[in-house]
Amino acid sequence: MIIPKSSEEIELMRESALIVSKTLGILAPEIKPGVTTLYLDKLAEEFIRDHGAEPGFLGLYDFPNTLCMSPNAQVVHGIPNETPLQDGDIISIDCGAVKNGFYGDHAYTFEVGEVLPETKKLLEVTKESLYVGIAEFKSGNRTGDVGYAIQKYTEDHGYGVVRELVGHGLGKTMHEDPEMPNYGKRGRGKKFVEGMVVAIEPMINLGTKRIKQLPDGWTILTADNKPSAHFEHNVALVDGKPELLSTFQYIYESLNLKTNEENQFRVKIYD
Repeated sequence: MIIPKSSEEIELMRESALIVSKTLGILAPEIKPGVTTLYLDKLAEEFIRDHGAEPGFLGLYDFPNTLCMSPNAQVVHGIPNETPLQDGDIISIDCGAVKNGFYGDHAYTFEVGEVLPETKKLLEVTKESLYVGIAEFKSGNRTGDVGYAIQKYTEDHGYGVVRELVGHGLGKTMHEDPEMPNYGKRGRGKKFVEGMVVAIEPMINLGTKRIKQLPDGWTILTADNKPSAHFEHNVALVDGKPELLSTFQYIYESLNLKTNEENQFRVKIYD
């Protein structure tokens, strides 16, 4: 059952989302060769707690850490550890926070040092597909419209779209209805409802769409061990149109990058 949010609840969810956005922003300049994912995890937990929130992932379904840290061929749900990042790596950082009883949850895939051109292209296309999908999150559409848009955009570039892992509704629990697959058919699936909030999150592989799981019960890898990219935003349906609650702006500010990619989905620019 889809749970619409009131305008007041959406503003509370924006607060939670922005804590995650700011957490990713403070991590961005720390992501470099030699740094461990466990170090980044500790920075994130401290920042979230210092800003009046609780880590959303820590202990959720017994997950042991604040961040899901998934380098290279890891798709999602990687567990932070003491292995240093290396030049040429990529790493998906998925972060959650709870404030005022509501969750924020989004992700960004970072480059570590100098990344191969084909890997850099994977990240660009996957992030572009996120916004292609968000544009279809509007009144009158269904989950299949978003999934179809992401699937077509990424498969046209020859990439594999993960099937077993999907986006989701978001609210007082981390995972609400509806599921938001990154594949599908136009006009199929659950119809979007004014006030609903979702996490849209393409998980796109350089090679095969097939995946495997490590014995730790969490870490998901590509079946061919080629790189995977993951980007995620929190989006509310307001006045029939998609409105971003999260932002990558803090990441870009930390890395001295400029982009207007989010502007069409934002009602304000964040300081």
